Amino acid sequence: MPATSPAAPLPGAGYAAPPAASPRRRPGPAPRRRDGHHRWLVQTVLGALVVLLGVVTSALAHSTVQGIVALGMFPEGTDRLQTVPQTWVGGAVLGALVLVALRTRPLLAVGILVGLSLVSLATEGVLGVLGLCVAVALYAVASTRPALVTWSACLAAVVVLTAAIWRWQVIGVGEMFVWGTYQRPAGTEPFHQLIEPEFSSGRRAATVALLVVLLLLGVAAGATSRARRLKAQAEIDGLEARARDSEASAALGRASERARIAREMHDIVAHSVSVMIALSDGAGAALDRAPDRSREALQELSRTGRTALADMQRVLGALDPVDGGDAQPEPTEPTETELRSIVDRYRAAGLPLSVRGLDEPLPDDTALRLALVRIVSEALTNVLRHAPGTPSVELVVTRGVDAVEVEVLDAGSDRPSAGGGSGRGVPGMRERAALLGGRVDTGPRPEGGWRVHVVLPWTGERAR
Repeated sequence: MPATSPAAPLPGAGYAAPPAASPRRRPGPAPRRRDGHHRWLVQTVLGALVVLLGVVTSALAHSTVQGIVALGMFPEGTDRLQTVPQTWVGGAVLGALVLVALRTRPLLAVGILVGLSLVSLATEGVLGVLGLCVAVALYAVASTRPALVTWSACLAAVVVLTAAIWRWQVIGVGEMFVWGTYQRPAGTEPFHQLIEPEFSSGRRAATVALLVVLLLLGVAAGATSRARRLKAQAEIDGLEARARDSEASAALGRASERARIAREMHDIVAHSVSVMIALSDGAGAALDRAPDRSREALQELSRTGRTALADMQRVLGALDPVDGGDAQPEPTEPTETELRSIVDRYRAAGLPLSVRGLDEPLPDDTALRLALVRIVSEALTNVLRHAPGTPSVELVVTRGVDAVEVEVLDAGSDRPSAGGGSGRGVPGMRERAALLGGRVDTGPRPEGGWRVHVVLPWTGERAR
């Protein structure tokens, strides 16, 4: 009889077809589109803020040019009064466009922004807000790329821009802070008569320091964002892995339970039905010449059938427990743990059994007793099935200090085997013994017949 899983009740009367499980919907592309739209919106707003900052700070750049003209470091009427603010705002607009257009390719954005910075410094001597744009692009690099790539891009940007600032800068943060608000008193002459301000390492160092701080802030913020995202992803992966492990464990548990139930059903059907067939055949053969023996065989047949029915009800009860809250399901193992009753049953079925060692008390370990009952029943059932009419069957039980040994020996038979085995018998015996750390050896005897040797380890501690 096949094993039945609790999740799939037997079809037939009293059972309704289970509702069809609704298919699990796989996530579609909608969340990805929403995420992309969100990023595009953020970058657009950021680009608008960059342009606004460029426009506002261009007024300060214009004021700085006026202060430099008042000091005489730019000639009167210089075109830098127009070109510096225009370059400043133009750099802000181009930088914002690069950030928005290349939001998914931050390394390319860093390269283009550094190039725009070089053009701005070489033509008008100003960096403007392009340094901030480079910091924003490095933030994107740090949030999406490994640390080696990020720091390589940051170092390259610092080296290139520092060299360009040192070579070409005319108006930077130092000049804006010092000369941005200067106005020459009326009626006075300029202090200098220069074409452009003289080189000052201090003012250029101030610009480089501000640039480095901005770039490091961008990298730090991006790295922090990436670390948080990776941590969240690792937690999600861990949850998914635990869920997969739980499902795998549940599947293994279900498979183990199915195998156990299949083994129980095999034992119930194979052992009991084989005995019942032998009893019924013996009762029919002895009905006329020995009616008393026939009556005893029929009574034993009835007892065997009731025992098999009770065992089967216990197994099926475990498959479909009664609804009742805290009610505990009945055990699926047989309650019969005495080898003597098994021996009497098979003797009644016609086996010429000789027994040694049943007088020795077995350990109180219930699991060991149940395993002995099932293994001995399987061995004697195999004798009934495969060696009908054997002249002798010997059962020897030996209790040692740390193990219980059982040996079943038959003399074989010239009659054909009844067959009909399921192939579960010997593997089932070995599985039961292995669960207790024991072993089962089977094979033909040199003098003819078959031998089953069982060793089940036992210690007093396990019984307590």
